[in-house]
Amino acid sequence: MISFINVDLELDKKPVFKNLNLNIESGELLYIVGKSGSGKSTLLKSLYMDVRPKKGEIRIAGYSSRAIKKRQIPLLRRKLGIIFQDFRLLEDRNVYDNLAFVLKVTGTKEKLIAGKVMHALESVGLEHAAKLMPLRMSGGEQQRISIARALVREPLVILADEPTGNLDPDTSLEILEYLKRIHQKGITVIIGTHDYELVCHSPSRTLQIKDLNLVETTMEACATGFRPTGAALQA
Repeated sequence: MISFINVDLELDKKPVFKNLNLNIESGELLYIVGKSGSGKSTLLKSLYMDVRPKKGEIRIAGYSSRAIKKRQIPLLRRKLGIIFQDFRLLEDRNVYDNLAFVLKVTGTKEKLIAGKVMHALESVGLEHAAKLMPLRMSGGEQQRISIARALVREPLVILADEPTGNLDPDTSLEILEYLKRIHQKGITVIIGTHDYELVCHSPSRTLQIKDLNLVETTMEACATGFRPTGAALQA
């Protein structure tokens, strides 16, 4: 499904990852952990080709960073659902229109839009909120709308970039439960987070950013405060 092959990534000419090799299986739930500014967002952005490798190759959903053309990038992104820390909802449109907009700009037939929108809202328990304006909702509800927006195109992969960063601990766990439900449907879910407690609450394969690479961690890391004990990933 997803492969990084000898990848170097930079941000503003500063190295973020060096010779990264990583395989992510279809249907996997994966955490990428690291402190703020360590490179989590850069890694996720590289998957939707907002950041391109300085060296090496990224393969995702049948596309290659070496071969993909500019006009194909929107086609790749249609296969991905992206969830941001700051929600990024359209404040001048109600909940229904936020989701419908995503479908309209990608050419979904008008007669299918209502059904797809309401199905996505039902998946996060907010079908009753379709006519509400986002700013009248709590942070947790807004993030659930963001999850529904990511789901509405029925993606192969969900990329969640600090999805609980603006939320209190209880609401963070609630959001995690919705992401787990998505994963249980067979969708690949990749969560970038600095919230180690979140990972320890619901463990799955976890990679920690360290020294321009990724290190495999285990549940033992919860007891050691996520001091990496494994080796960097190799080809």
